Amino acid sequence: MERPREFVFDIPARPGIAIRDNADGPPATPKDAATVILLRDTSDGVEVFLQHRVMGMAFAGGMTVFPGGGVDPRDADASVAWAGPPPSWWAEQFTCDESLARALVCAAVRETFEESGVLLAGTEDAVVADVAPYHEARKALESREISLAGFLADAGLTLRADLLHPYAHWVTPPQEQRRYDTRFFVAKLPEGQRADGATSEAAAAGWQPPAEAVADAREGRRTLMPPTWLTLVELAEFSEADAVLAEPREIVKTVPTLVRDGENIRVVLDTSES
Repeated sequence: MERPREFVFDIPARPGIAIRDNADGPPATPKDAATVILLRDTSDGVEVFLQHRVMGMAFAGGMTVFPGGGVDPRDADASVAWAGPPPSWWAEQFTCDESLARALVCAAVRETFEESGVLLAGTEDAVVADVAPYHEARKALESREISLAGFLADAGLTLRADLLHPYAHWVTPPQEQRRYDTRFFVAKLPEGQRADGATSEAAAAGWQPPAEAVADAREGRRTLMPPTWLTLVELAEFSEADAVLAEPREIVKTVPTLVRDGENIRVVLDTSES
């Protein structure tokens, strides 16, 4: 699927989007992050798992997002038991070094578990179907008491990189005060598992057809960040999760531009020089 060269839409100015003025100095350096687009099949078509972030959070407060977050330095731990495409393959997909690639995949697995309770791990031959035994570990991961590597080793689990697929690469606009260099992954809900909203960062969470989520945003029932909006538009073209996973994608680094337009903020997406 080819991404449009220009994608423009307006969003209301709000506290969660803090635009820097030119006098504020050079743009903030983006922090590495990972986001996971979690999908499931239903009788009515594919659905995506979305979280409504707690209002007042420093970044994207009150917005609807996919699970994800910043890379923890411990995510680069090379001792993690690993199954699936190696870090070198991910490094090629995301145009980064192998250490960062490993950290991004580990962050994707860790954040998905912390924020949705979905664990992309198991053995080389099977995926965890019942995550109940890891309830306390999930809380310890979220509070940073333990690392992903430590959790997986203690539980005798292997990270399943083969359950993840590269999807996109977005960088927060230079006009924002908090910036992230985020690689997007897509994954299908493992059989037997369920996603929940049991995280301190979400006021609500649940599954929704992509087209319905976009309609909610257009009608003012939810607020989406540009990457979320465009991704949902893309996902609305698919009828099943496996088709999304099988779709060849060129990972292009995309940096939107924010422009003040009265009481709104105009988001201009231009990938022509990415």
